[in-house]
Amino acid sequence: MRGLMMDYQLTIPALVRRAESMFGQKTIVSRRADGGLDRRTYAGVLDRARRLAAALRRLGVRPGDRVATLAWASHRHLEAYLAIPSIGAVLHTLNLRLHHDDLAYIANDAQDRVLLIDESLLPLFEQFRTRARIDHVVVMAEPSTGAGRAAGCLDYEELIAAAAPADVVESSIDEDDAAAMCYTSGTTGRPKGVLYSHRAIVLHSLAQGLRDSLSVGEDDTVMPVVPMFHVNAWGLPFTATLFGANQVFPGPFLDPPSLLDLLVSERVTLTAGVPTVWLGLLQELDRNPGAHDISCLRAIAVGGSAAPPALIRGFHERHGVQILHAWGMTEMTPIGTICNVPSRLRRAPAEEQYRYRAAQGTPLPFVEIRARAERDLVRWDGQTMGELEVRGPWVASHYYNVEGPDERFTDDGWFRTGDIVTISAAGCIELADRAKDLVKSGGEWISSVALESALMCHPAVAEAAVIAVPHPKWTERPLAVVVCKPDRTATAEELRAFLAPSFAKWWLPDAFEFATEIPRTSVGKFKKSALREQYQARYQGT
Repeated sequence: MRGLMMDYQLTIPALVRRAESMFGQKTIVSRRADGGLDRRTYAGVLDRARRLAAALRRLGVRPGDRVATLAWASHRHLEAYLAIPSIGAVLHTLNLRLHHDDLAYIANDAQDRVLLIDESLLPLFEQFRTRARIDHVVVMAEPSTGAGRAAGCLDYEELIAAAAPADVVESSIDEDDAAAMCYTSGTTGRPKGVLYSHRAIVLHSLAQGLRDSLSVGEDDTVMPVVPMFHVNAWGLPFTATLFGANQVFPGPFLDPPSLLDLLVSERVTLTAGVPTVWLGLLQELDRNPGAHDISCLRAIAVGGSAAPPALIRGFHERHGVQILHAWGMTEMTPIGTICNVPSRLRRAPAEEQYRYRAAQGTPLPFVEIRARAERDLVRWDGQTMGELEVRGPWVASHYYNVEGPDERFTDDGWFRTGDIVTISAAGCIELADRAKDLVKSGGEWISSVALESALMCHPAVAEAAVIAVPHPKWTERPLAVVVCKPDRTATAEELRAFLAPSFAKWWLPDAFEFATEIPRTSVGKFKKSALREQYQARYQGT
């Protein structure tokens, strides 16, 4: 017997209707390309989104068609987030930090029909324009520039000015229809497309707003520093719209002074991004104690790579801001776990709480986890390492345009993440490494993440990355690549002695290399493949 509930579809249009009816006067602030601020209401942005939807329909966009964006974070990008899925089309955010060859491949693999592009990114587009089979290019710029006409493209502002929101009749959208798509960064091969359903995005948004998650409410002001072209800014624009939070978009300006200016002037309560952004911002705050009033900021969600304990402690102890460690993947829409201190530890000593906060946390509701070493599942004992496997309503079941079996998915329907973790008895995961980044020395695993986090607690170290290099006896040994803070120095002997009390002797790096910077991927993570290429030959046969 079936239940007698309404067949209510969980879709982006339902999310938009809620925002229109309840949150029209809430604000959306964007940093423009000239550095100034654009300030609008939800009502204004949602009206423009409906006009954009009508304009796309007039361009021939139909349900299932892919509409790409190549843009920084702004109110226009938010309009695309809401308009494109609302007509049954698929929002496809292109990662502007990828190589133009990858962008051409991705645009063609997705079969993008329309591209919405920021005026400042036209030079990037010109590098792959002739190879991308795109029907219409729409330039997003301030009304006075006439950029669309000058570039031989369509002008975004002219398109929406000519469209009437009443022209849009809401499509009949099923919650399992595709709403958005992103591609993986392709570090181990061609980028792969992940297609998100309306249902996945709505459920992910609901879960992000929960009290034991990011606790997003109508009284929040949310500023995603993670770019809107990276896994839908971790879903925060959708979540903030669902719950009616004010939204702040930093545009192309992600330097510490610009971010601090927005945090202070807009009284931001929640923000999110990768650790490298917050390391720079913490240094800026420490250089000028008391100069910036960030008292409204209750939490910073950090993901993409492990947050160093020194970052977690520094923000909390010196500036009263909580770091919320999170973990997720493109294939997970993307958030899977968040680390809120549980009630059993609320009265625990500060050191114990800090140790817990350094983990990646427990799964959001409906995300299930397990870990596997070789063929067997590992115990939830907080010590045994294994590859994390996940399943849930916003976890991909396969990749776009990939036929046949895929080793990333198990026979019983779980996704193999490639992350090596331990899981505590209470379900808290702690990231040990990516499978490809583990150091396997003499048959034993060494966590590069644990060594990196410890090294970045040294007062002279700004950043550290640990990689495996060849060894004639042990097969692999850890090498630490270290960037020192300005006006600070350290020696290999000092750093090894600093690590020694916390790790077994065989874990300690055999060598240290000092660098001026560590290469990064398109989303700000350490690019360890580049480090391995740089250093492995040097240590071959040593």
